[in-house]
Amino acid sequence: MSAVRRGFLVVVAITALAALTIRAPAAVAAADAPVSFGTPQATATFGQGIQFTVPLDTSVALQRLELLVHVPGSLGPVVLELAPPTETGHTTVQGSWRLGRDGHLVPNTRLRAEFRATTAAPDEKVVVSPSVDVAYEDTRFTWQTVSGDLMTVHWYMGDAAFGRRALEIGEKAVRDNAALLGVTETDRIDFYVYSSEPPFRDALGPGTRENVGGQAHPDIRTLFALITPAEIDAPWVSVVVPHELTHLVVDTAVKNPYRFLPRWLNEGVAVYLSQGYTATDRSAVDEAAKGGRLMPLEALTGEFPTAFERFTLAYAESASAVSDIVATDGRDKLVALIRAYHDGLTDDEAFTRALGRDFGAFEAGWLQGLGAVAPVAEGPRPAPAGPLPPGWAAASVASPAGGSFGTAGNSGSARVAGTGPPDAGAPASVAPRTDGSTIPVAALGGLVVVVAFLVLFARVRARRRP
Repeated sequence: MSAVRRGFLVVVAITALAALTIRAPAAVAAADAPVSFGTPQATATFGQGIQFTVPLDTSVALQRLELLVHVPGSLGPVVLELAPPTETGHTTVQGSWRLGRDGHLVPNTRLRAEFRATTAAPDEKVVVSPSVDVAYEDTRFTWQTVSGDLMTVHWYMGDAAFGRRALEIGEKAVRDNAALLGVTETDRIDFYVYSSEPPFRDALGPGTRENVGGQAHPDIRTLFALITPAEIDAPWVSVVVPHELTHLVVDTAVKNPYRFLPRWLNEGVAVYLSQGYTATDRSAVDEAAKGGRLMPLEALTGEFPTAFERFTLAYAESASAVSDIVATDGRDKLVALIRAYHDGLTDDEAFTRALGRDFGAFEAGWLQGLGAVAPVAEGPRPAPAGPLPPGWAAASVASPAGGSFGTAGNSGSARVAGTGPPDAGAPASVAPRTDGSTIPVAALGGLVVVVAFLVLFARVRARRRP
């Protein structure tokens, strides 16, 4: 056998031994795992929540036990802490998502969950159970269904013609809006139609406003609407359904993990595409502009006001702003603006890319077209300065950087005493100087400590010299 061949065999043998050495601990660890989970189960009860259970075997004490619930649209799981078992061995642990305590769930929400166990110190190990999927449904009714190319309609009151008419209205709205925004809808949409208000409110939750007749949830691709069988051909149905479905199509067009449309633009597009900028909305905006009651668009980026007058004005302003974009720049520019948000741009970046001017310039032009002055910002304001103790002046002193320390009443500012003689009511932390000004006692104490330290340091250095 040649030296080269012997060397080759030695290398092969060492490699095989190394592989066995690396794999052996993993096999032992799997055989002697201190914690193991079985298959989890989940049971959903409408109006209450979801109960999760899983078999658990543990030979060691657990430091922590958690239920991880993945909610549609969230960036990570909701972590619910559970009480770990007090004894080792085989047991069944359970956790629950309770409505009201952990948050409301609308019907047709699908959750995924798993359990996570952490063993006690010093050898902390984390073990995660298999996942379980569960759907939270409204089980109070016997739902009829009819499906088309893009959506499925669910209803419990009315004949088959009612369901087909709702499907026709919904699918047309989705197709028209998808074509306009240049997107392809591939994920199906569920459309739930309620025929009376109490169950409709129960389904949507306690935060739903009283004037809401429809609501879209892009995270679960579901639309809810309150429509009785006698109202299916009413003109407002052909407005509400397309309005809400516009939100789902817009979500498809701009979906990204960093940014979404400001609310005024999202609602303005839905109003404009479903009914246009109506005479009623135009009159409301004109009157608010004349009376100085317009709200800045920046104030409408989140939730709209709750007061009915301001709530309806917010929708009217949103439609007015979108109508201004179409009138000034064209519908293609409106589409370009919506699509710009897909890249996670800021408002200024999106408006500049699509319209050639930033958001501030757009809003100024919109207000000028309405003959309105810039709205006055409203909201929390700094509290006025409080009264000063006797003998304290409300002066401010310049800071070393060229700014100034604020006077009393400003958070984080330094209180400054007057330059007159010390007052009997001055705080004990201020010591008088002979020139009439004051020096804080804390500063004098700090100076004494520094001097004492320097003297002591000099003496030690002197003793160590040869």
